[in-house]
Amino acid sequence: MIEGDNLQALYLLEKTHLGKIDCIYIDPPYNSGAHDWKYNNNYVDATDTYKHSKWLSLMKSRLSIAKRLLNPKESVLICTIDEKEYLHIGCLLEEMFPESNIQMIDTMINPKGVAQLGFSRSDEYIFFVMNGTAHPERLNLGSEWSPSPLKNKISSSTKIRVVEPGWTSMMRRGTHSSRSERENLYYPIYVNPNTKTIEKIGNPIEKEKSRGEEIEGLVQVLPLRKNGDEGCWQVGNEELSTRIKQGRIRVGSETSYGFVINYLSDGEYKKILKKEFKVEGYREDGSIIAHAEVQDTSDKTLVAPTQWKISSHNASEYGSTLLRKFLPGRKFPFPKSLYAVRDTLRLFVSSKPNATILDFFAGSGTTAHAVNLLNAEDGGRRKWILVTNNEVSEDEEKDFIKKGIQKGSPEWESKGIARNITWPRILSSIEGIDANGNPLEGTYGCDSESFVEFEGDVVDPETGKRIRRILYKKEKRPMYPELNRIKLSDGMICNVKYFRCDWTPRKPEDYLLSNVLCLHIREMIELQNAIEVDGVKNVLLLNKDDIKRCILDPVQFDKVERIWINQNIILSSEELSLLNIKGYTFIPRDFFSQELKEVAE
Repeated sequence: MIEGDNLQALYLLEKTHLGKIDCIYIDPPYNSGAHDWKYNNNYVDATDTYKHSKWLSLMKSRLSIAKRLLNPKESVLICTIDEKEYLHIGCLLEEMFPESNIQMIDTMINPKGVAQLGFSRSDEYIFFVMNGTAHPERLNLGSEWSPSPLKNKISSSTKIRVVEPGWTSMMRRGTHSSRSERENLYYPIYVNPNTKTIEKIGNPIEKEKSRGEEIEGLVQVLPLRKNGDEGCWQVGNEELSTRIKQGRIRVGSETSYGFVINYLSDGEYKKILKKEFKVEGYREDGSIIAHAEVQDTSDKTLVAPTQWKISSHNASEYGSTLLRKFLPGRKFPFPKSLYAVRDTLRLFVSSKPNATILDFFAGSGTTAHAVNLLNAEDGGRRKWILVTNNEVSEDEEKDFIKKGIQKGSPEWESKGIARNITWPRILSSIEGIDANGNPLEGTYGCDSESFVEFEGDVVDPETGKRIRRILYKKEKRPMYPELNRIKLSDGMICNVKYFRCDWTPRKPEDYLLSNVLCLHIREMIELQNAIEVDGVKNVLLLNKDDIKRCILDPVQFDKVERIWINQNIILSSEELSLLNIKGYTFIPRDFFSQELKEVAE
């Protein structure tokens, strides 16, 4: 992992990884106007006249180097984006990669949607720039990847299943999901535990109170999270009453804090109104009973389609919520779903167990986590390189300045993204413990809901009589059975190293630049080869003293496995003979050749 400005880090990687990267995955700032990135050390906001131009300038300078890092024979650049810049980045990619095969897919990352002016946004886009012979592999992707639109007519030769509309929890998740942000959505729902029906809906609870009035015989259900935090419901109490009358609310399983309250979203209810689902009747609690026939394409080896609606790609549940397991009490805005990144990478590196993956907009470290997870699945030895700066959030920056804490101080730096989020998340996932040192619970498996057949009684809407027929109900099934065996507490088999980009004067007054840069040859070799130059097994020979210590000493010589040597050392016949026994590599002259040329050394 490299901490530093990603443009400078890319210049550095150009010296060590030119044409050697198999896959680049980036999740750049989306230019939302919410102060999520800086240009010339100033935040770019929504009112900036040149915000698109500045963003494109940022991207082009970095993509120009990224292109040179990619293996021209077979590699892929993957870039996620949303509607604010997808048109601009699409044009830029076509301009910069004219010989490549470029495709864009649409992926749902938040089924509930994010409220904004206009339509509620639930998806984003992923550009795939496929170079040389690169193409998405044909994999067993599972039923959720298969296009399975509702159909009125399905041929008899096609396997079908009967499904219900998608019921989901009425608890709000993701952004604006706390009580403090939505006071009017924190109210009690009173459930009869015997009939599992909602008997009463309370009013929003006053700020100084945590619960509503207790009603004998009824269970008070509040929007509380598993850790006890006060959340909020999806809709207000009056709207809830309306939806109960529509048959869109039902009481789910019992929990430690009451019951799960499920509801049909506007989208699912519209499918019922459009008769994509056939209404069979109503349950005793008044909720709709409906079904539809859909094509079953599960367990097929497929090429991924261009539209993804996959439950494990939910950025709220498998991004934000999952991240809190590893970093309890720490916040990071909009992390990607671990499984979304894992699945995206798998399409191109599944058959490449030694691939090198680069992410130079690293953020919370999901890419490293996903690569390690792929390796844990199949025993691969894929390598990742992450680059991120150590900026603090805008609010933290203001707070530090107010307190007189200076940028660069230990307190300031400890709260930066690299040191407070990215690196701790990587270490926690590798060691199997959270950032507080507690063992992680659970596995890397996650469930998706599928439908199982059972016999039951339903009400015939025409006659009003109850009839017995075959029904289908949702049942949780492992979405990635291969991940169920991997415990979070097992950690990952992975070697990691933290690098930090820094500056040295271009024209030092008291010494030669070549001497200064020579001190950093070790880091360049480690970065290039993903090894530790320990001076025992992997040795760096910069001068005659190094040769005497590592090569001419028989005890040390027996331990040596790999050697890098300064090309300017004049070797004796004995030294050359010993080096040939082990094999050696000259330190590349182009590590710092451009810098030395610029200062005439």
